[in-house]
Amino acid sequence: MKNRFIRQWMDAFLAEHTLRANSLIITVLGDAVAPRGGTVWLGSFIKLLEPLGLNSRLVRTSVFRLSREKWLVSEQIGRRSYYSLTATGRRRFEHAYRRIYDDPRQQWDGGWQVVLTAVSTLPPTQRDVLRRELLWEGFGHIAPGVLAHPCADEESLLDILQNTGTHDKVVVILGRSLGALSSRPLQELVRECWNLDAIAEDYKRFSDCFRPVARAIRSSRELDPEQAFCVRTLLIHEFRRVQLRDPQLPKQLLPNDWPGDIARKICSDIYRLTRSPAEQHLTDLLETANGPLPEAAPYLQLRFPDLTVKDIEETV
Repeated sequence: MKNRFIRQWMDAFLAEHTLRANSLIITVLGDAVAPRGGTVWLGSFIKLLEPLGLNSRLVRTSVFRLSREKWLVSEQIGRRSYYSLTATGRRRFEHAYRRIYDDPRQQWDGGWQVVLTAVSTLPPTQRDVLRRELLWEGFGHIAPGVLAHPCADEESLLDILQNTGTHDKVVVILGRSLGALSSRPLQELVRECWNLDAIAEDYKRFSDCFRPVARAIRSSRELDPEQAFCVRTLLIHEFRRVQLRDPQLPKQLLPNDWPGDIARKICSDIYRLTRSPAEQHLTDLLETANGPLPEAAPYLQLRFPDLTVKDIEETV
């Protein structure tokens, strides 16, 4: 039985938010399809997305576009089209979603990754591409030709350098802060190089939007599988949008009342509560060329591993 409050909340959410089909489909592929084998019959995928406001034409157009961009590969069997994640698509999802499910802000030891781009071997166009990719990864523009991050993922940085063809055209330095790791000069540097105020507002809006849903779900005796899937999808879609703008700075460099912590707890709570019925909905609806979806990969159960029940109850 569908929950009236959740249905009303979903109607209001879809009316107030403009959801780009490509972006929403990427969310569903990464969150729901990838852990279940990565392959799906297009007809069943279209049915899955209908409650989220995407019609058949939008889904077909977006899937075709993602195939051209090497996220997906298609296979025609009879009159049915099946789409699978490519190896490149899987790597992209793993890279993008690592920061969503696992809080990457480990205890900071004062280390920095510094990329020097103001060198004569780097053409201006290539420098602009690299700068854009590094900013997207969370690096801050410290000075002309200098970008840095206090705890960036080394593997991700190497991927960016390889993909932009700049691995042999820039200087990468590993450094370390001397003195207190939360000194006033460091705090001021952070505020100058990263727009934390805007990101904090994004997290507050996220929490205000999803906190009532968390309470409604916790008070429900049973969740409708379709509603659980839709809520989980909208949750991860919105959380992903904020996370990809968050530079993921260590806690020592953030304000004590950083709203991202509450947002992550709310997201974790809803995700855990909707996981089982949402997975049941995927099992009931989606098909592959070999029949039903395979069982979910074990890593699905490990998403959002860092919060305790007590943390969650105190948040919502």
